[in-house]
Amino acid sequence: MNNRQARMFAIVGTGLSVLIFLGLTLDSHSKFDELTNAKNITPQVTHGKDVWHKYNCINCHTLFGEGAYYAPDLTKITQHRGEAYLQAYMRDPSKFYDENKHRRLMPKQNLSEEEITDLIAFLDWISKVDNGGWPPRPILVTSGFIAGNDSVAATGDESVAATHPVTTADDPRAQGEHLFRNASPACNACHSTAPGANMAGPTLAGIASRTAELINSGTYKGQAKDVEGYIRESIITPSKHVVPGDMYSANGISFMPTGYEERLSAEQIDNLVAYLATLK
Repeated sequence: MNNRQARMFAIVGTGLSVLIFLGLTLDSHSKFDELTNAKNITPQVTHGKDVWHKYNCINCHTLFGEGAYYAPDLTKITQHRGEAYLQAYMRDPSKFYDENKHRRLMPKQNLSEEEITDLIAFLDWISKVDNGGWPPRPILVTSGFIAGNDSVAATGDESVAATHPVTTADDPRAQGEHLFRNASPACNACHSTAPGANMAGPTLAGIASRTAELINSGTYKGQAKDVEGYIRESIITPSKHVVPGDMYSANGISFMPTGYEERLSAEQIDNLVAYLATLK
């Protein structure tokens, strides 16, 4: 290739690259509204965004991988937790900790009920944006709306996480989370709440959504009529819900320990069910 041909090749190649770049840019811009669910940006969502900035949430939390990493990424938090749980947590995070044992980093912001509702609406809109799978891997601390869990951030393994207990909280979901990590035997010794993180038992991430689909599918043969009833059955009589061929049972008998109905009171089981039902 002589100098003239090399020059022409460079000019044509550059021109084609520019045209491709412009085409891709225009195509991306034409899909922004669809990808971001722009039609669902309501005044409530907009106000929730203002609340996010007003309280500098991004100083500790990330969205789409952007922000500080002192606390959980919240990109998909509303898909992992129900609205009732998030409202209770935002009203008073201290109810979800035993502060005699564990350092709490999440401050009580004293948000109004309107601010809490609108912030959840904003986070729900965020969770439904088509972000192309970004962040590219599950950030395990997203399994709980809890800040201050240094062991998870350091190891990437939620199974060794510090507990997120509560001693004085009057919210059953908070007390249920405490039981999840402190019952005997502790549920989190075998079950993760992070998506795809199966341990000795299957991950419980999304258990509420999966259970609702199962009950409504017509294939469920148990006695439960709702998500809470199914979860309660699974705790008290785990072998009623064995999946043939899975790795968590043998000869129709679940490896999950029995006897929780004897070790826990009826109220404690109710609280544990209330917590697990938030894992959507």
